[in-house]
Amino acid sequence: MANTSSLVSDFLSFLNASPTAFHAVDESKRRLRNAGYQQISERDDWKLEAGKKYFFTRNYSTIVAFAIGNKYEAGNGFHIIGAHTDSPCLKLKPVSKITKGGCLEVGVQTYGGGLWYTWFDRDLTVAGRVILKEDKAGSVSYSHRLVRIEDPIMRIPTLAIHLDRNVNSEGFKPNTQTHLVPILATAIKAELNKVPAEVDENEGEKKCIETSSKSKHHPLLMEIIANALGCKPDEICDFELQACDTQPSILAGAAKEFIFSGRLDNLCMSFCSLKALIDATSSGNDLAEESGVRMVALFDHEEVGSNSAQGAGSTVMIDAMSHITSCFSSDAKVLKKAIQKSLLVSADMAHALHPNFMDKHEENHQPKMHGGLVIKHNANQRYATNAVTSFVFREIAEKHNLPVQDFVVRNDMACGSTIGPILASSVGIRTVDVGAPQLSMHSIREMCAADDVKHSYEHFKAFFQEFTHLDSKLTVDV
Repeated sequence: MANTSSLVSDFLSFLNASPTAFHAVDESKRRLRNAGYQQISERDDWKLEAGKKYFFTRNYSTIVAFAIGNKYEAGNGFHIIGAHTDSPCLKLKPVSKITKGGCLEVGVQTYGGGLWYTWFDRDLTVAGRVILKEDKAGSVSYSHRLVRIEDPIMRIPTLAIHLDRNVNSEGFKPNTQTHLVPILATAIKAELNKVPAEVDENEGEKKCIETSSKSKHHPLLMEIIANALGCKPDEICDFELQACDTQPSILAGAAKEFIFSGRLDNLCMSFCSLKALIDATSSGNDLAEESGVRMVALFDHEEVGSNSAQGAGSTVMIDAMSHITSCFSSDAKVLKKAIQKSLLVSADMAHALHPNFMDKHEENHQPKMHGGLVIKHNANQRYATNAVTSFVFREIAEKHNLPVQDFVVRNDMACGSTIGPILASSVGIRTVDVGAPQLSMHSIREMCAADDVKHSYEHFKAFFQEFTHLDSKLTVDV
């Protein structure tokens, strides 16, 4: 059994290293390499061996890692845990430069279904990836670099109650286009610091047609980013940046039982599945009797529907399974057999019972923090769980004395969804939808129980170790 304190400490390190999906993949890559996993590229021909461990990335925001059992043969099953690296956030617009009321502001887009009011009055910074132009000895090349500004450089202030007297009775209803705009600096301070300040557009200054990165974004912001990267502002060709909270993830609560953090949905499941795979394949004997492939797939863009080249709706999963199978057999039919012997655990955070809003949960399905992983059910296939896949996951929990819970949404409420139904329908793989219970989902600051990190990790690790044996005893389509 894992030591809870060391596991939670490791999880907090993962969270604090992962302000964006790009950083989460970078941190996952670092951990996999340290555990002996070999990086491969989708652009190359694969030469894989039984008993070896590999990973690849796509767009540097999706990562797939897998370990091939020593007894693997083409056509054997895959034991997969799928999660996602992205979370609702504010992403900088292609032209982010806004000047209003004597202030330099940064234009942002809403990404996903966030609780946007929670982004007000937070100490914000920016992080993401940058495309840099590099000129070495007359040879020009372009590189992808990650960047994170550590200092709080932006804020979205709320309007004082004196100017909005009815806010507490009528509710805070910000307009995401006009109100959800971070302030970077005042124009006068930018000018005093010899950074060109823009004239207020409301004062009648004609706006020029601008195309360069310097003209699309405030020079002050570009200077900050360039300093962090150790380059010149004009060497920045493009970027994908987002606003981030600077408050670190912590262990908290009077009894030190909670984790307070952003992005628990879904970095909690990403961490637990990745660590479970690494620890289930760490020793020389772990794969000795394994006849299948143990895999973790962490996708980007789940929060916006997964329809991208690196989302769960893409070919990432089936491509990985096909490439692995074809390294051991030229017979294309064996992949179809392998899929029918496989099982996907779609791991995405679940809704814990809120003590102040208990009527939002169905009476007989009220997952609680510290109660272990939640198996999600929906008759309309918003979750992909069925009796067979639920049994497998529950049986593993029982064998290892792990708690497990069930969730069904109320009939009079809409049900969310996950990558589970997307992959179940596109790949044809058996799927169970699960997740650790949490509160404040999609807030800038969420919370979950430390015990559930431990329960999730141990359940996922047991899944990797037990599935091949358990599935061999399960008969359905005969």
